Amino acid sequence: MTLTTLFHLKTLNAYGLNNTRKADIDVIFFNRGAKVGSESMIELFDKLESFNNLVIEREGLKKGTKRQLKMWEQRELAINISQFADGSVYIEHVNWIDFEEFELPKPIYINLVRDPVERVISWYYYARSAYKNAIEYDKFPDKPIRPAEWYKKDFNHCVRSGDPECQYVPYTVNDFAGDFRRQSLFFCGHSDDCLPFNSPAAIQLAKENVERDYAVVGSWEDTNVTLTVFESYIPRFFNGAKLLFDIHTDKITNRNKNRRKPKIDPDVKEMMRRNFTNEYDFYNFCKQRLYKQYLALNLNKVSLMQQLN
Repeated sequence: MTLTTLFHLKTLNAYGLNNTRKADIDVIFFNRGAKVGSESMIELFDKLESFNNLVIEREGLKKGTKRQLKMWEQRELAINISQFADGSVYIEHVNWIDFEEFELPKPIYINLVRDPVERVISWYYYARSAYKNAIEYDKFPDKPIRPAEWYKKDFNHCVRSGDPECQYVPYTVNDFAGDFRRQSLFFCGHSDDCLPFNSPAAIQLAKENVERDYAVVGSWEDTNVTLTVFESYIPRFFNGAKLLFDIHTDKITNRNKNRRKPKIDPDVKEMMRRNFTNEYDFYNFCKQRLYKQYLALNLNKVSLMQQLN
């Protein structure tokens, strides 16, 4: 371990890394990303609701996902969230919103991230699942049914063959299929600058929003770390999260699980990663921030024990 690394470790401070203290209202805004395991988080919130005397506001769960909101839509949503009682949790697939722009009190922002390529692959097969399509056709009974070939399409072949659905071209704004390939978009916001795929400018905006506003951006890839940080940095809402997760693991982790996703060949994933470089930069940034928050907790505990002894 280098002296520089030791210095950075010693300077980690849980208080300084905790944006919960910067919130103006005791309300969580979970602007959940697509295919990051948000259904598992919702299931956990269902368990935490009575345990911590929370109010889960469910209207956002009924809304369709929009790529961008107009300014008046952002303002309307921000006003709605700002009026919730303390202890409320609002959940919606929606991009980051700047409450300060509308001179409204800032909530506690949280979200999750996932490996960018794994997310896209998961969405590809989720879009073809009987569960999703049953819901979709129930909402839109007149929508044309896709041909059987589309449901059977192999992802490996889709990427290798140059099928437009599986091409991930940097800086494109309009995609052949809506597959939420821009994980960063949920953190960047509604500006047109956030739309180009794998854009370094969009990634930088997303990073700034995370660093300034988000209390915790977790990941189910590191469940223990994520739940420890949530419990410690947002205790009002996440007290007992690890205990409840352990008790209800099967139900929480199996909710909306994609069981149809087959094995994807390593060379196909590698082909994709070359076009997700900046999305990986953002993903790694969020993971490193999560680890810093976790390490700060442990370092602070060691420091406290040393003082007591």
